[in-house]
Amino acid sequence: MLLARIELGREAATILMLAGVAWAAARSFPSRLAAFSLIFGVWDLTFYLWLKVLIGWPASPGTWDLLFLLPVPWAGPVIAPSIVAASLIAGGALGLAREPKRVPGWSWALLAAGAAAIFLSFIWDWRYIVNGGFPRSFPWTIFGLGELAGIAGLGIALRANKMDLPEAEAGPAAPEVGVDSKGSR
Repeated sequence: MLLARIELGREAATILMLAGVAWAAARSFPSRLAAFSLIFGVWDLTFYLWLKVLIGWPASPGTWDLLFLLPVPWAGPVIAPSIVAASLIAGGALGLAREPKRVPGWSWALLAAGAAAIFLSFIWDWRYIVNGGFPRSFPWTIFGLGELAGIAGLGIALRANKMDLPEAEAGPAAPEVGVDSKGSR
């Protein structure tokens, strides 16, 4: 039981450390979220990379892993958190490259729904794990819907901010169909 408490504390400390770095690296909430996403994704993929280099684990991308214990055990094949980590890196990098001026409500809703679905997919069989069993199967459909919702939420935010760019930054507007460069038809 002592080892379980140590592991819970280590997990909480890791998340707090990553959040602290993100907080220090950015100034607005959307940028801090982007920084946290990027940092978390890099940390997660680096973690798996060095486990493979140092001890030869995981044997394959389909190898199951116990991901977190907070608030309940999370489990899934290694490829699933790797997909999430890659998505977090891409989304975080895009969010930091161009700090969003605004994030539409639909974007936040899709990001939150996607995160909830992914979280649900990882804790799907937590009761079996707590009782000493192994997960029965991974709910790929729920996971995939979560990934798609998150990507859609990011896309809406990026599109909304692209449309807010001043014309000088956005580049020249495309001419209307049937209108020459002098404005005559």
